[in-house]
Amino acid sequence: MQYKDMFSIVEDLPFDKEFEVFSSNTERVYLLRPSVLPRKFSSYDPKTNIQIWLEEPGKKAFKPNHLRILIDLKLRMREHPELRKEFLEVFDKIFYGEDPLVVIKPLLSYKYTQHIGSLESTAILAQLFLIEQVYGFNGRTNYNPPSLYIQGWIRYFIDSDAEIDILCRRICSLTPPPVKYTCRDDKNHKNYSNDTKPLWYL
Repeated sequence: MQYKDMFSIVEDLPFDKEFEVFSSNTERVYLLRPSVLPRKFSSYDPKTNIQIWLEEPGKKAFKPNHLRILIDLKLRMREHPELRKEFLEVFDKIFYGEDPLVVIKPLLSYKYTQHIGSLESTAILAQLFLIEQVYGFNGRTNYNPPSLYIQGWIRYFIDSDAEIDILCRRICSLTPPPVKYTCRDDKNHKNYSNDTKPLWYL
């Protein structure tokens, strides 16, 4: 589903009703807008709070975070460094609004032994995390759109030769992604361009 269509679904999602985004024999991704939030999230607005859930057969459903897709992508790049440009282009297309399950198809023909989940679920989750940043993020951000924070890290994890340990330490310490991966998409940056295309940072 394209970004704009998924965003509309998120906006119109009723309280306490699951919406299935993706399902296969190994994974199920769904959305939920709870009407009652835990006390630690009392500052959140229930109307804009969307939870992303992942369920695997025989396991309890859980809420994945950004690190899941970033590590998954880094593992795939360790195994297939020759596909770096192709992965960057696919995840740029997702950022610019294309359907994750459509743009990911050319990469499904390769064999991957190093990964966390399926490539389909990683692409779907990437789109949902981007939407979550724009629709429900309550914190302060220097990026416009706010989704550039996670997109910058997606680009960096795919493109960088640094070890997973170093990259994870940087994002977990709330370090922003390198500006080379965000500046031309960022309306707050002096180098912003309204005519960017995938791979502009290479």
